[in-house]
Amino acid sequence: MKKTIRIGTRGSQLALYQAKKVKATLEVLFPELHVELKIIKTKGDKILDVALSKIGDKGLFTKEIENELIDGSVDIAVHSLKDLPTKLPEGLKLGAVLERGEFRDAFVGRNGKKLADLKAGDIVATSSLRRIAGLLKINNQIIIKDIRGNVNSRLQKMEDGYCDAMIMAAAGLQRLELDSYITEIIDPEIVMPAVSQGAIAIETRMNDPETDVLMEKLNHTPTWNAITAERAFLARLEGGCQVPLGCYSKVEDGLLTLSGFVASVDGTQYIKETISGEVNNGAELGVQMAEKMIERGAGQILNQIKSSNNTH
Repeated sequence: MKKTIRIGTRGSQLALYQAKKVKATLEVLFPELHVELKIIKTKGDKILDVALSKIGDKGLFTKEIENELIDGSVDIAVHSLKDLPTKLPEGLKLGAVLERGEFRDAFVGRNGKKLADLKAGDIVATSSLRRIAGLLKINNQIIIKDIRGNVNSRLQKMEDGYCDAMIMAAAGLQRLELDSYITEIIDPEIVMPAVSQGAIAIETRMNDPETDVLMEKLNHTPTWNAITAERAFLARLEGGCQVPLGCYSKVEDGLLTLSGFVASVDGTQYIKETISGEVNNGAELGVQMAEKMIERGAGQILNQIKSSNNTH
């Protein structure tokens, strides 16, 4: 049994909250274990003046941490699962997930503004193509502005008049005890969440049986079943930061229901599907739902977006 576990994490307030939650949980489960945090700066932390969709793949917030995991500088890495690519570097795997928090997006409006209050010319800030597509589908008269940075700096920008509203992951605001900024939790049928939103992931090395023992106890099985379906859907569609797609799952009485969408950036093309099946068949369900959407034209939408991203 290992005596010390070193956790690799980003240094943002939210990342540290997540890493500390994993640390505290491990210390409760294994009182003899000494757990340390190591803060690692990622490319996504350094480039704050460019839209996510323009920088590249989803490894933006994970690659540098994964490199240290591979070379043994850290034993496990803690991420927001929605930041973790479906294809992990050779030698690494998804070791465990904690119980999922709120999976939906939050609408954060200045002066209590809600989604239904948006008028032509109102400015909504987000750097997510998924959120942009959902917003424009319901109101194409609003103005979208890009916004990057940590949660607090984005909230400050809004307070300073940069925008009338923002859309953010509700779980992040709740974890930082900033719930008071949430004017409403958005119905996932209006703006569908990112794949695996609200889940905290622990990435580990292959062939590390001592760490596997820890992960087995740490892992939350219902969350694992749900995210398995969602990530299978994402993997089949090869989606990343630069494509508007999302999905969410519900587990009830041994039945898993998965809903997902793929859209054009302007929200005019919007393909949605829902599928249900046994909770243990998550990976198959995710692929089946993606296949159904591909038959309905999702592949063409994604190819158009990818080719236009490559020409910019």
